[in-house]
Amino acid sequence: MTTPVTPGALGEVARLFLRLGFTAFGGPAAHVAMMHDEVVTRRRWLDEQHFLDLIGATNLIPGPNSTEMAIHVGYIRAGWRGLVVAGLCFILPAALIVGLLAWVYVQFGSTPQGEALLYGIKPVIVVIVLQALLKLGRTALKTWLLAALGAATLTLYLLGINELLLLFGGALLYWLIKTAAPGARGRLLGFGGLPLGGFGLVTSAWTPPALVAAPPRLDQLFWLFLKIGSVLYGSGYVLLAFLRNDLVARTGWLTDQQLLDAISIGQFTPGPVFTTATFVGYLLGGVPGAVVATVGIFLPSFIFVALLARIIPHLRKARWTALLLDGVNVAALGLMAGVMAQLGIAALVDPLTIAVAGLAGLALWRTSLNSAWLVAVGGVVGVVGRLWLG
Repeated sequence: MTTPVTPGALGEVARLFLRLGFTAFGGPAAHVAMMHDEVVTRRRWLDEQHFLDLIGATNLIPGPNSTEMAIHVGYIRAGWRGLVVAGLCFILPAALIVGLLAWVYVQFGSTPQGEALLYGIKPVIVVIVLQALLKLGRTALKTWLLAALGAATLTLYLLGINELLLLFGGALLYWLIKTAAPGARGRLLGFGGLPLGGFGLVTSAWTPPALVAAPPRLDQLFWLFLKIGSVLYGSGYVLLAFLRNDLVARTGWLTDQQLLDAISIGQFTPGPVFTTATFVGYLLGGVPGAVVATVGIFLPSFIFVALLARIIPHLRKARWTALLLDGVNVAALGLMAGVMAQLGIAALVDPLTIAVAGLAGLALWRTSLNSAWLVAVGGVVGVVGRLWLG
């Protein structure tokens, strides 16, 4: 399948995702919301339904969802070159920032504090995600049944049910309710056996070459992070569990404190949280280690999206796959709403943060101000506010 490419599209893709790579704070839900503002509302590269389908599809494959969304959008706008350029431009700013902070950490033994910055940014992020949810919800919630499924997903997520179970379960439940065709169960099992799923199962059982307590070689770092990038679903906290098992418990390459410092750097820097790998790679192997760890953890995302890009256009053509996709889309929005609720509780902690959220919401609804500017202003307010509050 060939994607038509608009003249100058590759440059547009590079400029957009390079800027997002420097300004997209707040985690995957916030990144997706900012992309929605840029590529659906402002540039109209995609319509609401297509963007929703990408959200649903990327939630079903391992890896960082927002990075995979960037890669998908790059492919749709500028073909295979756009796929590569969008991903690199979104990843590299965060990787460079995290690499610099890793150097500071090694030289001075501490991590910079990002709490003041996030204090002002988080309220803005809550409003950006809310705006995206309202717009996407108008497209996704086509019936009362889909609305009920989304509400149930949100409730179960807040009760602690596994994200992946909710995604697959939501798709299956909606499909079962909407169709009772003979042999439908067999077709569903066939859908679950798509090459992407099979690859994920194989890699989940695969382990990198034998690791020892001695300092790691570059090939060991690469294979370890390639494995993690190939099988990891979920948030930065899931990434923490994977890394702790391999790097602290099994090999002793890092201490618990070093790993927590690496995760904290990934949380308060812009771009993908998976750039935690850059920090860990630098600690264990200097600049070469940072490079191979970063390549290893992100490479599977490019491969998954390249495979998925050929499948998504066909999912709407058959009724049973369209139903599954509708169920996944609504479940994914329910998860985004859950993340927004949790972030809201953590972000709106005093009159200043509530005021920042209110003003950001007013600016988004009444003006065409780019959300990246709101994030920047929120960061400044956070730093000044913390200094003023002592």
